Amino acid sequence: MARTFRRRQNQQPIAELNITNLMDVAFVLLIIFMIASPLIQQEQTIPVNLPSESERPQQSPPPEQRFQTISIDASGHYFWGAQAVSMNELSRLLENEARQPEPAAIRIRAASQLQYQRVVTLMDEIMKHKLSKISFDTQVGGQ
Repeated sequence: MARTFRRRQNQQPIAELNITNLMDVAFVLLIIFMIASPLIQQEQTIPVNLPSESERPQQSPPPEQRFQTISIDASGHYFWGAQAVSMNELSRLLENEARQPEPAAIRIRAASQLQYQRVVTLMDEIMKHKLSKISFDTQVGGQ
């Protein structure tokens, strides 16, 4: 019993291209870059002459760790990220951060010529809100 297969005479090539998935990927990448670019620029906006340390290997933070930068410039002004804030505003922002289920680690960027008391005051404020993950930004080798 032999079968015969017939060809359809009206077959046209498919000229449509479904780009829905391509558009989804493009929008996801756009959103990722829109979120990541302000975070990358955040640290470079406040000019701070950081203290130096000897060259030694540092532990890398876990990749899921979130950071919040607090900078103190040479004149003693506080910055939450790139936004200038008073000590009262900083206290309120730290309180809000402490309420988060996973509070961010606090990165302190203080100018090397700054009075030591300003850094101690900031650390007291951070500890008052029971935020215990604190790191200091420094320059390696006195650069």
